[in-house]
Amino acid sequence: MHTDIDLFADEVLENPFPTFKQLRDLGAAAYLQRYDVWFLGRYLQTRNALTDWKTFSSARGIGLNSTINAAWANALICIDPPAHTTQRKLFTDRLGPAQIKPVADTIERRAQQLAQNLVAQGQFDAVKDLAYDLPVNIIMDLIGWPEEVRSKLLELADGSFDPCGLENQRMHAGMAQLQEIFELTSHIYDAGTLRPGGFGWTVAEAARVGEISRDSAIGLLLGYVVAAFDTTISAIASGVWLFATHPEQWDQLRANPALLPQAFNEIVRLESPIQHFSRVTTRDVDVGEGITLPAGARVIVSYASANRDERQFDDADRFNITRRDGAHLGFGAGNHACAGQSLARLEALAVFKALAQHVRRFELTDNPRRRLYNVTRSFSYVPTRAVAA
Repeated sequence: MHTDIDLFADEVLENPFPTFKQLRDLGAAAYLQRYDVWFLGRYLQTRNALTDWKTFSSARGIGLNSTINAAWANALICIDPPAHTTQRKLFTDRLGPAQIKPVADTIERRAQQLAQNLVAQGQFDAVKDLAYDLPVNIIMDLIGWPEEVRSKLLELADGSFDPCGLENQRMHAGMAQLQEIFELTSHIYDAGTLRPGGFGWTVAEAARVGEISRDSAIGLLLGYVVAAFDTTISAIASGVWLFATHPEQWDQLRANPALLPQAFNEIVRLESPIQHFSRVTTRDVDVGEGITLPAGARVIVSYASANRDERQFDDADRFNITRRDGAHLGFGAGNHACAGQSLARLEALAVFKALAQHVRRFELTDNPRRRLYNVTRSFSYVPTRAVAA
């Protein structure tokens, strides 16, 4: 169960799934000697860790270095109940299914127009021309960011989870970027320029009436930047790539649009935008097969590895939009499950619904390119041709 595997080597980040299988096969947990951390990559152990915050705590940070854990001390993702419960409610009060329903028509209209434009255009980049569109044109309005900072916020959000990795070049570059986001977000909060009625304005008002502190409000606003864009963009672009390389699955979806929710779940399962975060154990914990994690251990909890675990999913590496053999962990689980997943689903389902109506098939016109990140997985470029229906 001890290994020298370098989980953050470029060749592993390019295609981590064979390495994840190696680690899963070592046992219920694997000790990564070069990092002095444990790795949970099987589905059962990962789900158990995510749903047991008292044992696998976020309160000492979810990153793999002390710098980001100190910087994000007030971030929602790095606190446990009871403080977490109060702050998360500010997210869910505005981002739950019922709360975002009024914007569904706007998102669907935008998605329809986008699909028609891409078909007319013929060739496009599934990242910049497709996946970026809704965050730029819809989500910025929902959150209420001032117009003059929107393009900068989107630029800075790219790779903003890199600081959560090991202390490497990507981590240091990401910290500089994160500092820019923090300074910009703090300025927006202090200047009072968030649009009234937006999600961000709600957070700012909560701080001004004393429900939460200024630092907590800025931490929540940072969460809107970091979580609202990067992962949704990744999922949509990955979906186009998967459908381009598995045209029979696209045919199935077009023939039966009711499969849309399952299809999106399968995209997130197979190409998990967030690969992993970490936790710290608060006690000795038996994870099975005679392996006990000691109290105070830093543990990588790998959503992406768990989502490919053959113990949970039949033919786990296959893209299958009719899959019914278990809930994926791509949005996490437990009290730290993605607070914005309803919005992500709404965006992605609208996009693929519109594309299914207008696109008969996708064709890659060149090799896609990935940008390597410490924690997230996404493409930087997916050159695509849309063949009209």
